[in-house]
Amino acid sequence: MVRLSDCRQIHCIGIGGIGLSAIAEILISRGYKVTGSDMRESDITERLMKDGANIFLGHREKNVEGADLVVYSAAVGAENPELAKARELGIPTASRAEILGLLMSEYENSIAISGTHGKTTTTSMVSLILKNADEDPTILVGGNLPEIGGNVQVGASEHFVTEACEYMDSFLSLRPKIEIILNIDSDHLDYFKDIEHIANSFEKFASLVPENGTIIAYDANPFVKSVVKDMPNVLTFGFNESCDYYVSDITFNADGMPDFNVNHGGKVLCRIQLSIPGEHNILNALAAFACCHILGVKADQIAATLENFTGTQRRFDVLGITSHGIKIIDDYAHHPTEIKATLSAVKNMRHNHMWCLFQPHTYTRTMALFDEFAQSFEAADKVVLAEIYAAREKNIYKISSKGLVGKIKEAYPEKDAYFFEDFEEIANFVYNNAEPGDLVITMGAGDIYKVGELILEKDQKF
Repeated sequence: MVRLSDCRQIHCIGIGGIGLSAIAEILISRGYKVTGSDMRESDITERLMKDGANIFLGHREKNVEGADLVVYSAAVGAENPELAKARELGIPTASRAEILGLLMSEYENSIAISGTHGKTTTTSMVSLILKNADEDPTILVGGNLPEIGGNVQVGASEHFVTEACEYMDSFLSLRPKIEIILNIDSDHLDYFKDIEHIANSFEKFASLVPENGTIIAYDANPFVKSVVKDMPNVLTFGFNESCDYYVSDITFNADGMPDFNVNHGGKVLCRIQLSIPGEHNILNALAAFACCHILGVKADQIAATLENFTGTQRRFDVLGITSHGIKIIDDYAHHPTEIKATLSAVKNMRHNHMWCLFQPHTYTRTMALFDEFAQSFEAADKVVLAEIYAAREKNIYKISSKGLVGKIKEAYPEKDAYFFEDFEEIANFVYNNAEPGDLVITMGAGDIYKVGELILEKDQKF
């Protein structure tokens, strides 16, 4: 087992990635000499170099010289020359998740937010509640949080807040004292065999919480209920009055933003008006509320932060409104459950027609959830699909978004559904056909947000 206390110089392979760069920043703040490598320069590598890291462009064996420990990101394979050389030389190696776990163990209150959906939003909520309550947490988010100027902030207290990603079972390396389990759903089926395999991993994750810790679990997800049923120190949250923390008297304003009471211990603690839409965000906010409440933050302080929270980058971002009154929104939703939840939230907003411009993310996810994707666009008036975003994969399955459009039309014969290979074609089509009062939402974990930007650029030209 690696011990950070035995290390002076730590080398990070893939240091420019959003995940490992955050670890590097924390290590630098704790006095370690940090070196790293990446294939290209970026704002992230530039910032780390200003903080004191020595970063090499390209992966070469000599880059690990002098290292007491080599840390690698999930994108780094065993054939990487630096990782292979470190192992040849007997230099200890560890994944990003393993180092994150070691860092968490050094904090009294380590908080890990898990779930198939909603991790980034809920992690951001917990982080900002603690920050605004002057608790000075160390924060590690999976997206860009404007209030901290990125995805990481190093604090001086005993609070450590991080996302806990289930992919490749990486969250099993973490050391949480408090866990939030938002939901469990089928995803990452390029690694997991099925939903039972996923639930089994979450059960192992829940078992990591010590006896003096707490698991905060959503009561209405059957897999979450099964995972935590025999666990000690479980607090539940949801819409049901039997939950430890539950919401009541939900209303939505004209912009689709929810207003609700938070209940605990047989009484109403406060009423909250969110600045982000959707029932799914009510649950995210309630989970964050429960977490910070048990840590001693007052209900009115929690409510104030949640009411002012406008989301993280690419989570329901309003990109702009065209001169014709067409609102352009961007969202990261890339799973059928997320698509349904986001489109349901949009239905509560004032609009004429709702356009969903969707870019499927990875061939394996599209293939595994093909029928579920086809069924997820019921709330949209018009659906436009871009080609599948490959990410780390090759199209060995020979599938295309064009086939998914056919499946959507099969499920909803009256629905307008289209496929275009090129972003420029999509932008032209939507710009020429959307009407005043329409709402256009670009959706996906790839680069579909560029279509929204193209539409707004076209509007400025004309």
